[in-house]
Amino acid sequence: MPRVSARRLIPQEPGSWIQRLGVKLRDTTTESPARFAVVIFVSLIALFTVLFSLPAASADGQQTSLADALFTAVSTICVTGLATVDMDSHWSPFGNALVFIGVQVGALGVLTLASILGLVISKRLGLRAKLIAAGDSNPLRVHGGPVNEGQTVRLGEVGSLLLTVAVSTLIIEVSLAVILYPLLVIAGVDPLIALWEAPYYGAMAFTNTGFTPNAGGLAPFADDHAILFVLMLGVFLGSIGFPVIFTLAKQRWHYRQWSLHAKLTLITTVILFFAGAAMFLILEYDNPATFGSMDAGNTTFQAFFMSAMTRSGGFSVVDQADLHGSSLLVASMLMFVGGGSASTAGGIKVTTLAVLALAVFSEAKGRPSVQAFGRRIPSDVQRVALSVVAWGATIVAASTIILTQITKAPVEHVLFDVISGFATVGLSTGIAENLPDAGVYVLAATMFMGRVGTVTLAAAVAASSKTQLYSLPVERPIVG
Repeated sequence: MPRVSARRLIPQEPGSWIQRLGVKLRDTTTESPARFAVVIFVSLIALFTVLFSLPAASADGQQTSLADALFTAVSTICVTGLATVDMDSHWSPFGNALVFIGVQVGALGVLTLASILGLVISKRLGLRAKLIAAGDSNPLRVHGGPVNEGQTVRLGEVGSLLLTVAVSTLIIEVSLAVILYPLLVIAGVDPLIALWEAPYYGAMAFTNTGFTPNAGGLAPFADDHAILFVLMLGVFLGSIGFPVIFTLAKQRWHYRQWSLHAKLTLITTVILFFAGAAMFLILEYDNPATFGSMDAGNTTFQAFFMSAMTRSGGFSVVDQADLHGSSLLVASMLMFVGGGSASTAGGIKVTTLAVLALAVFSEAKGRPSVQAFGRRIPSDVQRVALSVVAWGATIVAASTIILTQITKAPVEHVLFDVISGFATVGLSTGIAENLPDAGVYVLAATMFMGRVGTVTLAAAVAASSKTQLYSLPVERPIVG
């Protein structure tokens, strides 16, 4: 029997400090999908900041300042749509191409995109890749608690989900571009220019970003209901989330077979859409700067358009600074909620709101558990929902206080822009365009935390969960 040297049985430590740093970095980024997501997002933002800083990226051939380049990179990767420069005139064709590519990467989600590339290259997904992809489609996985697979996407379905993500994104964006092209030409856009603007608008609608490629934004199409309706449709499809698209593609119109997540997402989305439109119609119908000069039909349509865009779309026909204070508050509430989980939309997500509303309803009814559509929602889901709202409100409050102190602007305008950044909406009252560098960095950090997600961010900071093998005595504090 051949002798085995004992030296071989002892694992060798990396020799150089570079190797040790590489191992440490690898362990840090791969021990949890949440931390991996944060690291990848930061790396992409850093890369695009450098690219946007290049003289070739600006139309005048001058180097863009660090603050503007960083803000544009964050807004692009986080699919926010806010800008500190004129997106139409500042960037060169190369810069616009960077915006388009960055939005696509950020919208799909870095984890999902990485899993898709792995699936294409290896023709299969390993267990680790499936866990990472499932973590991106289900925020509860990074929380460390038990997951009811029946309510989300099963581990064995991740490959199908990724295929749905890739195919649905391609089909929807191409379809939107094909529909928009003749509408833009009819609206007076040059046919050659429309070849670029149609796919650009289609991508910005589905990714819920809201950047516009032309001067004046949507102002030239303010009365073109066909174009605005297509943009609303794209925003809706992007905001419901890929797990819902996956469920609809699999179950189609068999409502009883839909997952609870899909039911809560679609029902809450529709309720907020109509409720928001009704509120804007009531509050702005007599405002001459917004809806007051329109007829009844156009006013109603614009109210629905504004309701859809404040959820995360980011497109705007009217100047947000002209809205009444009450309308700004309603818009801020809608933006804070945002769209569906694992979608291109931001905010705390509609399912978070739905779970909290169901919890309040169950408590009022005296039910021992939270129930919906014949299913029981476990307590860990309710705790995550509360955590998301608490962290989101904390981030918004801190950013609003800091930016109000920096800008001395009206607090309702600052709050609107902060929530717009946190929820990656992209609407602005004009605060974002005139921020000093210090304010630019604060709002960029707010956008980053909003896009990465409050639960993911918290899990990335404390990735390792500890198991407690004992239970403390119970004592009930007075609440309320």
